[in-house]
Amino acid sequence: MTDAHDPQDIPGGDRLARFEEQRSRLWAVAYRIMGTVSDADDAVQETWLRWQALPDDPPVANPRGYLTTVVSRICYDLLGSARARRELYVGPWLPEPLLADADATGVAPEDRVTLDESVGMALMAVLERLTPAERTAFILHDVFAVTFPEIAEAVGRTTESVRQLASRARKKVRAEAPRRTVDRAEHQRTVEAFLSAVMGGDFDALLSLLDPEVIWRSDGGGKVTAARRPVLGREKVARYALGLVARTFDPATMRVALRDVNGATGLVYADAEGSQEGVLAFTVHEGRITEVDAVINPDKLGHLDFDRL
Repeated sequence: MTDAHDPQDIPGGDRLARFEEQRSRLWAVAYRIMGTVSDADDAVQETWLRWQALPDDPPVANPRGYLTTVVSRICYDLLGSARARRELYVGPWLPEPLLADADATGVAPEDRVTLDESVGMALMAVLERLTPAERTAFILHDVFAVTFPEIAEAVGRTTESVRQLASRARKKVRAEAPRRTVDRAEHQRTVEAFLSAVMGGDFDALLSLLDPEVIWRSDGGGKVTAARRPVLGREKVARYALGLVARTFDPATMRVALRDVNGATGLVYADAEGSQEGVLAFTVHEGRITEVDAVINPDKLGHLDFDRL
């Protein structure tokens, strides 16, 4: 028998408990579809409101499936307008970074044998080039193992249509996603060596760590000074990185640290006044850095705790 004072005996208590069981999954779905923390938060909150408004009878037979469908539909509807805004964005648009000891994947970094591709900056950037329907279908099916009939309900398409959407998205992702290591230790060693080279002003060491076709993207959103076009090529990226450190890094006030960024080792920096803050995510292949994604738009960093550096 349930205790008389058990929260699940309180009207709505059982519904809240069932929602809380799924909250982390719902947020993970929403973040991967939307690419922003604020949109993911809003989608989960709207899902809760819709869940709360359901009549008690009949009860939902499969809360996990129902809630996943609801949050996916909300995100799918939001994504169209979000993409329109991103087309007007100043400079490269990058996802809002996640810093974590345990991030939205729900798995602590030390427990992950390989890098978490589904939340990595490199894949998230590729997902931006998919249509809203392709992105939603791919994420739900290939990342969260949602069935095609459930996805069809979420996006308002037929089962066969979403099967084709997922297939097209999968092909695009395979063709456009950068090559990357799945070895966490190799990735971390490379990022550590990068930090040592840029802080030491060692141009040759930095060159040896960069892929000849490395790309550096800076997301300042027009709010702070940043390159509005990607920097391409080993020598240009090396000079850009060293110049950035020379111009902005004051050892007396700036803090920099290795942190888990979207499932893999990255860099976080901030000064004492909070006037300069940024997060760098890296893609590494065969011991060389192929992509650097630098998020420095303050609007995309407000959810992070830089005091922990």
